[in-house]
Amino acid sequence: MEAGVAAVGGDSTTKKFRHHHQQSWPPQPQISQIGTVNQLLAGGIAGAFSKTCTAPLARLTILFQILKSIPVIHGLGENRHGDSFVHFVGGGLAGITAASATYPLDLVRTRLAAQRSAIYYQGIRHALHTICRDEGFLGLYKGLGATLLGVGPSIAISFSVYEGLKSYWYSQRPNDSTVVVSLGCGSVSGIASSTATFPLDLVRRRMQLEGAAGRARVYKTGLLGTFKHIIHTEGLHGLYRGILPEYCKVVPSVGIIFMTYETLKKLLSHGPFV
Repeated sequence: MEAGVAAVGGDSTTKKFRHHHQQSWPPQPQISQIGTVNQLLAGGIAGAFSKTCTAPLARLTILFQILKSIPVIHGLGENRHGDSFVHFVGGGLAGITAASATYPLDLVRTRLAAQRSAIYYQGIRHALHTICRDEGFLGLYKGLGATLLGVGPSIAISFSVYEGLKSYWYSQRPNDSTVVVSLGCGSVSGIASSTATFPLDLVRRRMQLEGAAGRARVYKTGLLGTFKHIIHTEGLHGLYRGILPEYCKVVPSVGIIFMTYETLKKLLSHGPFV
């Protein structure tokens, strides 16, 4: 009788051990849950840090993109499928919202970066005022359509590729550093998203410079017309003008963003706002 009880107890212990072993292997990295304020703070700092590190390369990309377009301002003043879908849709909607809210500043940044020997726009405030005066308030939103078409897929692809690669990496090497994983996966995700959406980004830059510094308009037929004009005058490869400096920018940029974000999430998970 006692042996039977012991056997039953042993069998129960074995089942518990097997159940625990199955749940904990392979070991998964612990995901810290942080509040909305901390997430915004982590994301904002990560983006600012990345932009600061790659600003020269970003300007180089813009200058390549606007070559052979309008004259440059020159001489003038567990469910993996379900998770992937969530990351794709969530990342896309987040990108569209952020791009819409900050688009005038992005346009101003393009105008300022395109200036060479002579300065037409004296700074952010002066550029905003001048564009509104010369081109109307809607001038601040030139190229928004191309931006929204591009930024949604760009962010969605970036997040999807990043999360997929990170999950696979940890399944193979669960003990690797978060910094190394996020930097590597982020860099690859940046290349993937840039390659897929670069033509839209180039069209956006060209449209943003329409009427800059009093110049005449070149693209007068909207988004599709701009695509056709570029292909007709520069060929298909014209849609990828500046892709190499873009790669040089995006590899460290997106890698730094995800690396900084993951690191700050860990630090802020122990903060007072959780």
